[in-house]
Amino acid sequence: MNEEIFLADRFAANRGHLRAVAYRMLGSASEAEDAVQEAWLRLARTDAQEIDNLSGWLTTVVARVCLDMLRQRKSRREEQLETEGPDEVADETPAVDPERELAMADAVGLALLVVLEKLAPAERIAFVLHDMFDLSFDDIAPIVERTPVAARQLASRARRRVQGSDEAHAPDRTRQRQVVDAFLAASRGGDFAGLLAVLDPNVVFRADAVAARLGAVAELRGAQAVAQSFKGRAQGALPALVDGAIGLLVAPMGKLRVVLMLKLDGDRIVGIDAVADPDRLAQLDVALLD
Repeated sequence: MNEEIFLADRFAANRGHLRAVAYRMLGSASEAEDAVQEAWLRLARTDAQEIDNLSGWLTTVVARVCLDMLRQRKSRREEQLETEGPDEVADETPAVDPERELAMADAVGLALLVVLEKLAPAERIAFVLHDMFDLSFDDIAPIVERTPVAARQLASRARRRVQGSDEAHAPDRTRQRQVVDAFLAASRGGDFAGLLAVLDPNVVFRADAVAARLGAVAELRGAQAVAQSFKGRAQGALPALVDGAIGLLVAPMGKLRVVLMLKLDGDRIVGIDAVADPDRLAQLDVALLD
């Protein structure tokens, strides 16, 4: 009994760290708790005297559990793509405490969670363990079932997607970013004249069916109409590269909900497409801009 209490105390001392690891991998407080609880169950079935480094052992177990959960999540999404009708919207969000979920998301960074969600399971595990928790690639390799060199490549590829591609620093991309920043500032500040300054007179806004159900107008034409629609809005929008082109994303509580794909001609925005359909969002390659 004393050994069980001692083991429970040691696990409790690591629980906060394990929860942080699991949340960064899964992006869900409830799923992170499930992963931590599974680690405890596995520990209870193991001879703890054979474990030299309990913290490292637990981190490895949680990472493997999370990898399995991410793969299952990906498999479920692929199955839904085959069975859902065009107008159905899947909602896999489990019932959680919203305040706790938001607190954990804030601790990680809402924007980062959006991009992590776009990574392949092995990429996400390798990136989180190395870049956020400083595990060596020798330790990461067996978790993702790769060689250390391949694990390093996974983390490197994930890092590039998280940070955005190098082309974001090209002169034309820098200018586009300035236009987008001006658009965001004018929208958030309710600056109608500022919006007109960055919108082409013939700008066209289009929203897909899901975005329209969320409250967007299906189509708007002309700078006056588009500026009026965005005036005082875009509070939660973030600049990003969307399939290599500059755009915006909206991700409340770290969950990608809407992407605004922007078309620019010089210093003016000539087109805005609002994408909210989960199937289309899942296919987009999104990388945040600093």
